[in-house]
Amino acid sequence: MHEGYRIVGKRGKHWDVRRLSRKTGEVWIPKVGWVRFRWSRQIPDSAKSFRVNRDRAGRWHVCFAVIPPSIDGPGTGEVVGVDRGVAVSAALPTGEKLSVPGLRKTEATRLRRLQRRLARTKRGSNRRARVKTTIARIKAREADRRKDWVEQTSTRLAAEYDLIRVEDLKIKNMVRSARGTLAAPGTNVRAKAGLNRSIHEAGWGQLVTRLEQKAPGRVEKIRPAYTSQTCHACGHRAAENRESQAVFRCRACGHVDHADVNAAKNIRDLAVGRTVTARGALQPLGGAMNREPQPVFISRVEIGSGIPHLQMGEDVNAPRSPGRSRRR
Repeated sequence: MHEGYRIVGKRGKHWDVRRLSRKTGEVWIPKVGWVRFRWSRQIPDSAKSFRVNRDRAGRWHVCFAVIPPSIDGPGTGEVVGVDRGVAVSAALPTGEKLSVPGLRKTEATRLRRLQRRLARTKRGSNRRARVKTTIARIKAREADRRKDWVEQTSTRLAAEYDLIRVEDLKIKNMVRSARGTLAAPGTNVRAKAGLNRSIHEAGWGQLVTRLEQKAPGRVEKIRPAYTSQTCHACGHRAAENRESQAVFRCRACGHVDHADVNAAKNIRDLAVGRTVTARGALQPLGGAMNREPQPVFISRVEIGSGIPHLQMGEDVNAPRSPGRSRRR
């Protein structure tokens, strides 16, 4: 259960804060007095309010309301594409694969054991409350690591690139439950629930939100369709190109790359618009050729009898006027 309250007023009159040492500070709370806290960063003079709250893990926090300045880009025109996934949280076109540091193996084992213990406890008992608090502390540790990874990754991308392109994913729809209804129950419900948890643990939404806040106006969302099925080398698009979660092998040109890195390159270059589907040619030596008919433009030439004269850009199938008869 989240508990807390907010203090609003002028610093020095309604509330105050001071630093005691490198890692310790004190804040004056009305009707409470001086409360010591861990000093994590310098508090600007523009702060006019702060909030004291308690999370589900039993930890108290003090948060000062300050809008931080945005991060300036390098000014080199560098563009990066970020492909978000489950196994790899964020893949970059440079080949770098970033993953959220989750729970360690021993922590995950302890969490499963505590969850089984929680299922055996009686509702409303003190033992159940203690087990829930222990589980909340492990979950809070996982959330803190994910938040720290998001902050460091977003700061780095905002400082190293002038334009950041990400997929326009509808995360709320992607993590919707597949349970269904009593009349129409869903299929593979447990597998879909595990996928939903993995998406939340990867921090997809948090990363884009912090990028938009740190680099306003420099984050571009593009259409995500076929970015993982398109070869960045030749533009050939087919579902069979992605052999597995990590392996991408183009069926046309044989280009091999990590699947997430190949998708990040497509996101960066917006190359999906020049793709050739599997219905097209099998990539001859001259490159792939699309089957769609192209407009015909024929210049005026003298070929022989029975051939009408055409002007530049004139349609072959257009009806001819009676005054312009064919040459006999």
